[in-house]
Amino acid sequence: MRQLTPKTIEALPPAQGRRYEVRDVLLPGLYLRVSASGSKVFYLSKRVDHRMRRIRVGSWPILSLRDAREKAREILRSIELGEFDRKEPEEERVLTLAEVIPQFIDLYARPRTRDWRGSEIVLQKFNSLYDRPIDQIKRSDIVRVLDGLVAAGTPTRANRALSAIKKLMNWCIDRGTVETSPVAHLKMPTKEVARDRVLSSNEVRLCWHMAEAEGFPFAPCVQLLLLTGQRRGEVSGMRWSELDFENAIWTIPAKRAKNGSAHMVPLSRLAMQVIGSVPRHLDSDFVLTTTGRTPISGFGRLKGRLDAAFGSDAEDWRIHDLRRTVATNMAMLKVQPQVIEAVLNHKSGLVSGVALIYNRHSYLDEKREALEAWAHRVGEIIGSPSSQTAEGAVAGSAYQPSATADHFGQSAP
Repeated sequence: MRQLTPKTIEALPPAQGRRYEVRDVLLPGLYLRVSASGSKVFYLSKRVDHRMRRIRVGSWPILSLRDAREKAREILRSIELGEFDRKEPEEERVLTLAEVIPQFIDLYARPRTRDWRGSEIVLQKFNSLYDRPIDQIKRSDIVRVLDGLVAAGTPTRANRALSAIKKLMNWCIDRGTVETSPVAHLKMPTKEVARDRVLSSNEVRLCWHMAEAEGFPFAPCVQLLLLTGQRRGEVSGMRWSELDFENAIWTIPAKRAKNGSAHMVPLSRLAMQVIGSVPRHLDSDFVLTTTGRTPISGFGRLKGRLDAAFGSDAEDWRIHDLRRTVATNMAMLKVQPQVIEAVLNHKSGLVSGVALIYNRHSYLDEKREALEAWAHRVGEIIGSPSSQTAEGAVAGSAYQPSATADHFGQSAP
């Protein structure tokens, strides 16, 4: 607090952070707010109807100090007499973090990110700051939360949490909710090492049979993850309408593919057998569902049961490692790198530019040959009596329906 004068007001420097306030000692409740841009605005703080109100008086120098004090006195007089217009403009209340997160999810994350639910979940790590106004969250507050995650043995989650809060704060800057981000240039809490875990043949066999013991719906889901190499969300969300039984092709639409590109996945004979074993839920387009309204979930619990079944026979692994296992084994089967990337629907630069445009629907025959060869290898690993010879599995580049057409012709939706 200080006695404001025209000279002291003029000499006030811009704020180092978002803003600061200087209160007038001559008129209680009147203060001058100085922003980072150097703008200066008079406000009056006064309790009205048992609630503190921040009432905008006017901007300096358009409104002189004398005029600001006089207008503030008029407002105070109208409040005391009960004549204050409660609809008079006042400063918009700064939202708390708990109020900003749903807006961020609905207006930014959901329209732009397929894994927006993941962002929503990871932002819950900052629940200790939920009641804090978004512009009052400090860098030290964020670091404290991240340190807690690291101390709890989840350093990777700390990295994800920092990424999420950075996006939220940058979004707030774009909207003018805050002027600076408290996490700008903040380094990740831990250095991540890319996983290189690949399941051995014995682990593939264990995974297949343990999943088989789970029964529907997790058995076909895990088996299709192994046979197609596609992402967990893409497999668990498979629709009947995406399946072309006549040509044994599964088309993942762009809106469901992680990289935003429609993806054609040739289905091996073994994959077709797995899909053929799935019971059709009435009035539902989902292949793997128990409710008919949503795809299956609960993979964390499934992973726990698989780990228990594996016992000491398997080292640390994740369900996503199945995808890496498929790619690695295809390379061992002498499948070309660009074909493996086509199977995985990757965009890493092996095919780019104009070539990418013209190759968008190519490699279908090569992908079918690669997936058939891998399915044959899976059949050998799991000891499937129905696995075909290597020559039969990859003979020809086009799908030959003789082994399955009759079966799927009856059940195809």
